[in-house]
Amino acid sequence: MSRTFVIAGTDTGVGKTCFSAALVGALGASYWKPVQSGLEDETDSQIVARLSGVAPDHILPEAWRLKLPASPHISARAEGIEIDPDRLVPPDVEGPLVIETAGGVMVPLADDVLTVDVLARWRLPVVLVARTALGTINHSLLTIEALRRRDIPLHGVAFVGDEEKGPQETILRMGAVRGLGRLPRLEPLTRETLRAAFDAAFAVEDFI
Repeated sequence: MSRTFVIAGTDTGVGKTCFSAALVGALGASYWKPVQSGLEDETDSQIVARLSGVAPDHILPEAWRLKLPASPHISARAEGIEIDPDRLVPPDVEGPLVIETAGGVMVPLADDVLTVDVLARWRLPVVLVARTALGTINHSLLTIEALRRRDIPLHGVAFVGDEEKGPQETILRMGAVRGLGRLPRLEPLTRETLRAAFDAAFAVEDFI
């Protein structure tokens, strides 16, 4: 398999999808969201397609598309189904692959299976996306600990938000993890502004 990264977050809504879109665009990668919870608004796959600029065939279909915007195991239960984690197998594609998880790593996919359990089976390098705002130290260090306890390779941390040197430095130092860069808040958020921000803050060589 070509170079593959799992984009995981410290929580939901931290900016995983924007970072995923930026990385997909920079690498010309394929993108896969294994489980999508919530279909009323623009899905993460649609956002990545819009912001990355890659060809449509680089956006791979989700394994599960669930209507309710909730934890995947709850969304699946609402539709009378159960997610089979054994069916979550990273697709074999030509070129790089970016996989985006749903929510944080401790989010349940089924009643007795957490997202982190699947990541432990995959053993793929994880890029942890973290806020810079209040609360990020606790969420980030707990996530780093959860990944390391299961021997999941941690490629580094990508911050999203306004620069907060104190919390960012604390996470990198106490978590003993590499900082990859920081995406600022973007207004407007477009393909062009996202690509410019990524190019200014990240080194594409870190992902090759």
